[in-house]
Amino acid sequence: MKNLKAGTNGAVWTLAGVAALLLGWELAARIYGAGLILPGPVPVLVNLAALAQTPRFHSALLHSFFRVLGGGIALAAPLGVVAGIAAGLDRRARAFLSPLFSAVSAVPVISVILIAFLLLGAGRTPVFTAFLMIFPVMSANTIEGINSADPKLKELFAAFKMSRAETLKYLYLPSIMPFVIGGLRSSLSLCWKVVAAAEVMVQPLRSLGAGMQQARAHLNTGELFAWTAATVCAAAVCQGILSLALKLCRRRGKGSAL
Repeated sequence: MKNLKAGTNGAVWTLAGVAALLLGWELAARIYGAGLILPGPVPVLVNLAALAQTPRFHSALLHSFFRVLGGGIALAAPLGVVAGIAAGLDRRARAFLSPLFSAVSAVPVISVILIAFLLLGAGRTPVFTAFLMIFPVMSANTIEGINSADPKLKELFAAFKMSRAETLKYLYLPSIMPFVIGGLRSSLSLCWKVVAAAEVMVQPLRSLGAGMQQARAHLNTGELFAWTAATVCAAAVCQGILSLALKLCRRRGKGSAL
């Protein structure tokens, strides 16, 4: 019962936050007084509803969705975890991978996009850029999870001469899971931002970013905001699906434990 009330209160406050955001947006649009520069929520919603009825919008949303999940998450997340486990457990692997992590962290995203466009073309640039940005995030979170393992448990596993596979399974994997989940949440939001930025820059066919760029070129600010709102909504939906999947996994884990 308490959990139900807490969930209801959380939903109410979330809706209140959304309402406050929309109200602030409407007030800012009225104060600015130029719909061509800053349209209010209603014109943007009208443009979004009109876009949602077009095949062009459906195709752009679907392809951007696959770029985010296919390149940024499905590839970068597991490979980042594997690299993080290797770097966290082996000093040689950490020393070998540290220049890559440092270089990726230091290079501006815009430079990555431009270089990838020259090498890979418009279609693959958003995927490659997302991969390159997400990979070190997942690796760093995994390394942090390994470092957070209980030292006393490490001594216990060493005393009982547990194998590396058993130590990884029963000691390190439970330690890194909260960090991996946290990295996955932040990576998903980052991935949408990076993919959208790359799409705006290189304008691949059938992409949300290309829609934004074309709307800007035609000075259609309402449509530009509509494409942006669609991207934000898509990212929020992905976050919601991830949260739901994690809750289901936790419930199944508790059920199996019982």
